[in-house]
Amino acid sequence: MFHSVSLFVSLYLFWLLLSGFFTPFLLSAGVGCALAVVWFARRMDVVDAEGHPIHLGPRALLYWPWLLKEIVKSSWDVSKIILHPGLPISPTLVRFKPSQMTDVGLVLHANSITLTPGTITIEANAQEFFVHGLTRASAQGVIDSEMDRRVTACEGKV
Repeated sequence: MFHSVSLFVSLYLFWLLLSGFFTPFLLSAGVGCALAVVWFARRMDVVDAEGHPIHLGPRALLYWPWLLKEIVKSSWDVSKIILHPGLPISPTLVRFKPSQMTDVGLVLHANSITLTPGTITIEANAQEFFVHGLTRASAQGVIDSEMDRRVTACEGKV
């Protein structure tokens, strides 16, 4: 029930954010749409800790700014590589064992690696991540990384 209520509140707040208008009709339409989505989600049995990980909220609010900073730094590094006349790339593949214990943590880690320019997660499971890096340094940087530690802290399994 907690996940259904938090899903409704999240959807309704998102509706208000996107709408920007607060007329009675739009407020009630937002309630109706949010209720309908929650009802559909409950019927499909996707309203659970994995489908709506609201428990990550406070820790995720600390993780996202750090991830945004890493994305900007990596974007800058990739831009310098692309603009360099010698194009100093050294494509590298690495395998490593992630420290996350939940599916949500593994997905967050794999997606964070892929969001960071210059790296992409090719394969991800609880035993091993397979990552491609534009340079040897970027590929080696994902092994036992700060990102791995922060995602593990975000999932709450420190």
